[in-house]
Amino acid sequence: MKRDVIKINEDKCTGCGDCIPGCPEGALQVVDGKARLISDLFCDGLGACIGTCPQGAIEIEQREAEEYDERKVMENIIKGGKNVIKAHLQHLNDHGQKKYLNQAINLLEKRNIPVPDYEHEKTFACECPGSKEMELEVSNETSAPAQSSRPELRNWPIQLQLLNPNAPYLKNADLLIAADCVPFAYPNFNQEFLKGKILIILCPKLDKTIEEYIDKLAEIFKIQDINSISIVHMEVPCCSGIEVIVKRALNKANKDIKIENYTISINGEVI
Repeated sequence: MKRDVIKINEDKCTGCGDCIPGCPEGALQVVDGKARLISDLFCDGLGACIGTCPQGAIEIEQREAEEYDERKVMENIIKGGKNVIKAHLQHLNDHGQKKYLNQAINLLEKRNIPVPDYEHEKTFACECPGSKEMELEVSNETSAPAQSSRPELRNWPIQLQLLNPNAPYLKNADLLIAADCVPFAYPNFNQEFLKGKILIILCPKLDKTIEEYIDKLAEIFKIQDINSISIVHMEVPCCSGIEVIVKRALNKANKDIKIENYTISINGEVI
């Protein structure tokens, strides 16, 4: 059957092992100095490990693979003890995988293994940009001072894939590199983050041109004498891949520019 599974670029992988804790299912191991997907059966294809890789070596691909088997995964999970079981149940819950979650709990109960407490109403999913369905509360308070709705956008286009590295507005610019969900989650995005900056947006999870992004940013850093870089991304782990992309581009351009990094919660707060 065709389904989503992770793919590891061995040329980029340094074998650091940072991705291993991000996969409680045990689908990843470091073998011969490289992270390896040891079994299609264990990989759920949800990509929780992507944001943990400092080299950007992990991505999702759709290919022929064995069907994910929750029962076989649980055999491996149980060996890891209570904390690994809890992490796995939390992972399934956060992704809205109720079928697999019920299978896991049923197996624990059949084995007379206590089901550890986990956050049943966690407010975001590990998968970027967030796969769990939810309805957020919108405040109706009117006592707070009105915020200016003046737009602060100074450039077009803003999508990195469309951006021309030679655009004159990039010269000596203060860059704001943002995940494309951020302006919708953070109501004061224009005034607090965008004011006085040149905007670039991308999605490290859904965009399939990450290598091109790194090359394009590296070219911008080389030729445009960038003053500063601010990154704003969502709290979901995969979204932190923006920082990895920017750092790799700086490396490629042989530039050392300080990065200000901000994280926005699903509920619209700076973390």
